[in-house]
Amino acid sequence: MSQPDDEPTFFERERDRLAREITSGFEELLSSTNGLNRKLEEVLGMTKEYDTIAALWNSFYQLMRQPDAGDDTVDERSHGLPGTGGHTVVMK
Repeated sequence: MSQPDDEPTFFERERDRLAREITSGFEELLSSTNGLNRKLEEVLGMTKEYDTIAALWNSFYQLMRQPDAGDDTVDERSHGLPGTGGHTVVMK
């Protein structure tokens, strides 16, 4: 039951098959990981854009919260919101 030297044994064929299967699995894993990395980079880029917009709105909000120092255009007795009829602007 001797096999010629040029013909691989069952063990060698099985080893080569398993090595190809493992290599294929690693290539698929690498491809999936690269896709995931691209998506994560997109998400991080979007959050940086939202940070800029959030900072802009925060500065606007802080500006609007500041009390009007020396602005006499609004009557102190008036109450209400603009557009509701209860807000009165006095022109001097």
